[in-house]
Amino acid sequence: MPRSVLVASALIYLVVVLAVASVIYLAASAVFGRGEQLDPLPPGATPTRLPASEVASADIRALRFQQVFRGYKAAEVDWALERLAGEVDDLRGRIAVLERQLDLVGDELDRSQREPEANRQDQGPSEGEPGAVEHHSTAGQGGDEED
Repeated sequence: MPRSVLVASALIYLVVVLAVASVIYLAASAVFGRGEQLDPLPPGATPTRLPASEVASADIRALRFQQVFRGYKAAEVDWALERLAGEVDDLRGRIAVLERQLDLVGDELDRSQREPEANRQDQGPSEGEPGAVEHHSTAGQGGDEED
């Protein structure tokens, strides 16, 4: 067999194999889809949503990620999200306790500051304050004593 016939046969064989592989790939893609449970998202869109501020544990629990061909291990991500949600709940609880304690201390401070002012007003002005009247005794001093 001449060499040109051998090269032509190899090229035809390669083209046929590529054509069959392409048909099989397209058929499998049409039947099985891309492996996603939901319809594909429009380009540039993401199902991942979080509020701009004050993320709550429910927001983290509702968080979903777009699946791709290589994807992620859903059980690991779900575990991480649950852990984060618990942490957020714990931190918000601590903040609430500390804010209540701060309010109580602030109220006590206000009361303690008001009480001395009220006591001073009830007792009248003390020495050295404006409006205080100084009383001096002249007895026993070498002043105007009657004999």
